Amino acid sequence: MQEWLSAENVVAVATAVAGVVASAVMVWYERRVPRRKRIGYRVQMDNPIGHDVRSGRANVRLGLFDEGPDMSDATLVLLRVENDGSQSIADNDYTGRELHGLTAVFSGRVIRGVSVTQPPGTDHLMDHFTPAAGFGYRDGVLRIPRVPLNRGDHFKLLVLLSGGDVDSPIRLIGGIRDGEVHPNRSATPDEKPPLFSRAARLITVMLTLCVIALAAIVVVRDDTPPPVECATGELTLTGSTAFAPVLRGLAEEYEKDCADAEIRVDARGSSAGVNELATLGAGSKKGSPAVIAFSDGPGTSADPELVGHRVALSVFTLVVNDGVRPRGGTLTTDDVRRIYRGEITRWRQLDASLPDIPVVLVSRDADSGTRQVFQRTVLRGWEQVASTSLDCRRDDLSTARVTRCELDSSEQVLAKVAELPGAIGYSELNLTARRTGLRRLALDGRAASVETLERGDATYPYYGAEYAYTYRRPPANSLADSFLAHVRRGTAQSVIRNHGHVPCETATGARLCDERARDDARGA
Repeated sequence: MQEWLSAENVVAVATAVAGVVASAVMVWYERRVPRRKRIGYRVQMDNPIGHDVRSGRANVRLGLFDEGPDMSDATLVLLRVENDGSQSIADNDYTGRELHGLTAVFSGRVIRGVSVTQPPGTDHLMDHFTPAAGFGYRDGVLRIPRVPLNRGDHFKLLVLLSGGDVDSPIRLIGGIRDGEVHPNRSATPDEKPPLFSRAARLITVMLTLCVIALAAIVVVRDDTPPPVECATGELTLTGSTAFAPVLRGLAEEYEKDCADAEIRVDARGSSAGVNELATLGAGSKKGSPAVIAFSDGPGTSADPELVGHRVALSVFTLVVNDGVRPRGGTLTTDDVRRIYRGEITRWRQLDASLPDIPVVLVSRDADSGTRQVFQRTVLRGWEQVASTSLDCRRDDLSTARVTRCELDSSEQVLAKVAELPGAIGYSELNLTARRTGLRRLALDGRAASVETLERGDATYPYYGAEYAYTYRRPPANSLADSFLAHVRRGTAQSVIRNHGHVPCETATGARLCDERARDDARGA
């Protein structure tokens, strides 16, 4: 009992309790204040430019507009519209039924002209201000298009008006999904920025003192052991080429925290990695070799000593050469199955709007988990066209109706699809980002999306669970066991999510991983 009541333990517990309380307050705040998408607006200028007789201040400010009809009481308004929330706003986040997204109402005045200005580096915003996008005005109503705004983006509207007084009411009307449109204000140089509340200052000071006290105790004792989860030695991560970028990120995170560990990533395909692990395990006298094999979907080895650990959900997508553009960017699953059965040999057979060029199937080899997930979830069977070419260009089998080749990695598939007219292939979704020469295909109108899957919508079929396989269960003090524990921790979960995957440790991820595992067990 006396050992437990050490100074560092007391400070650590106090810090933890304070952190839990602060976290609970933040969770409560997030639930009570759910709006994170916000469009703010403010009037930065509302000045007369005529003789301003209406306001009783004749000849205060003269302007050339006196010569025009109905312009003696002309005014200029500068309206600033900005994304002052914490999330980007897309064009489909505007909830109105009309073509345009927002409506500015200038009560008692008539709009005579509008000019749009944008800050440097946001030239793309101007492309949305067209009549086709709903931009226009009538009387005192200005229609503003559905302009996508990144966090902090803004644009300004300089509006020439007549027929009303300066400072007449100006309102911006519209709706944002999971957010709001609201008037805001900017701090002038003479104003002081808002300070923390008293409660926030108290929590900050308390946590800071606890951390300083704990750090001082640690420094004075100078006997800090390495983190409990750290282990030493060498470990090889093999298997999936699609998941290899995640493995490199996880290995880098672990080695940063545990300097005495050396982790090597040797991706060579899901089945090849799992089969190699089974062979090494069967021949090892130590029982569990220092190898973890990662597989897109369940491993194909029948060795009962292999133990699978679900890690994440990976989303995959079909890709086609940029010259093939199906209507709406989508194919039906029936279309895809006919293509991979060899029933469709030229793209024109699917749709008269498609080019009359041969279909070229660019596939992964038999060791690929990406291919196995594709066959299991989309084709519901094997790819029935045999490989006919080594270079994806020439048919080595002269009787073949469709050219089909097999490549060793997803990177090679994407490069070949971008290169060959009429080519179609498949890949892990995140690897297709910023690729030129190809386009992703939706299935039955549903686009591949990690965000949609993370929200629990699993209607898009082409995704699979990522498994980490060990030969038997590794010893508790081994690097393999320590690394698997690391994969389940918070920092590793961020690495997995940042690479475009859904961790199985989250609530939604756990449910979907369980569902996909049951589908895999049924052979779906």
